[in-house]
Amino acid sequence: MEKKLHQFSKAFIPCEIISLAVILFGIAGFFIKGINFGIDFKPGLIEEIRIAQPVAELTYTGSAKVTVDAYKSGLDFVISGTGVENQTKTFLYSEYPTVKELLAAVNVSGLKVTSKTDGSEASSELFLNSAVSTILNKTPMYLYAGNENVTVDQVRDALSKLEGIAVKALGDKGFQIRMGATESETSQNLQNSVTDTLAEQFGAEKVVIIKTDFIGSNFSKTLARKSVLLLAVTILLIWLYAAIRFHWDFALGAIVALFHDALIMFTFIIWTRMEFSTTVLAAVLTIVGYSINDTVVILDRVRSNLRIKKVDSFNQLLDRSLSDTLGRSIITTVTTLFAVIALYVFTSGSIKDFALALMVGLLSGCYSSLFISSGVISMCRRNWKQEFGIHHSLKEETGVLQMDTGVTV
Repeated sequence: MEKKLHQFSKAFIPCEIISLAVILFGIAGFFIKGINFGIDFKPGLIEEIRIAQPVAELTYTGSAKVTVDAYKSGLDFVISGTGVENQTKTFLYSEYPTVKELLAAVNVSGLKVTSKTDGSEASSELFLNSAVSTILNKTPMYLYAGNENVTVDQVRDALSKLEGIAVKALGDKGFQIRMGATESETSQNLQNSVTDTLAEQFGAEKVVIIKTDFIGSNFSKTLARKSVLLLAVTILLIWLYAAIRFHWDFALGAIVALFHDALIMFTFIIWTRMEFSTTVLAAVLTIVGYSINDTVVILDRVRSNLRIKKVDSFNQLLDRSLSDTLGRSIITTVTTLFAVIALYVFTSGSIKDFALALMVGLLSGCYSSLFISSGVISMCRRNWKQEFGIHHSLKEETGVLQMDTGVTV
């Protein structure tokens, strides 16, 4: 029993006009507003921080040059002295498993160690503030272990008055902060603005800089160019696949649909001022893969029906094929949307943007597979005439008389 026939072909031209209008609207937005590039694609600061309570305070009043380091990889705590006290003392975490035991073993003339906690923390979890010099002097140097009970949302709220800030959690390793920069801003200026703002909220002693990187303008421009190249190569490879498996006009329809979906997503990104980051780029590439999968299923049904259906026009063949696959297209899109909506509702930050971009792309991908790709193929085959070269053969293995048409795509 054949499924109900829907006249999709009547909507091909209206849908193409609507899509073209939306895309032109997006192009206008590109020149009027531009793309809101995230700090992945523009100069800026990438900083790893922790919010932690100091476990000890070190001060030195001697005449030597004394430095301190806490090595996670080497599993040791090292105090080095040059000058009057030319010595290096190494304390293995395995021998002093707690901070209290480790600090009790530290004995350097002129070095004062003041505990800030009960010292029950594991010594192997000790870390230093990389923004502070490791040379000891009268100014207190703090040792840290563990993290304060601070959420990523609290850090985002604390930094909300700064522009171009993105924050993500690094599990129990703290937070990663990304901040865009203009050509005139330096790494130190950006770092100071972030540190001072966090200090107002959590206290200067608790803000610990683990690692800082600054992305220059040349690197960000290179990343942008490579992202465009990645998208272009992806679409080219998909076009080659479709051209080999089907026919050049089928491949053209598939590629036009992919460009359509990408441009619709960019139109949405431009006018909503969504930050275009590598996460959003991943959403665009995901939709490219999703859309071609849906389109290939429809094209495969068109090719199959071309061999067995006798029709007066190619639009009738498209209507039959689209009707056959309509349920599959809708069910696949809706079930995928359930997962994406859950991501959007229950997450925040860049993952929320990823989910929102996916929602737009999923709807556009389903729509383009039904109307845009098929509409392009319909235009290419507007003068198509079906020619059947029919001969009958008895398939002995099945005992069924079948009709072999010899019709090709």
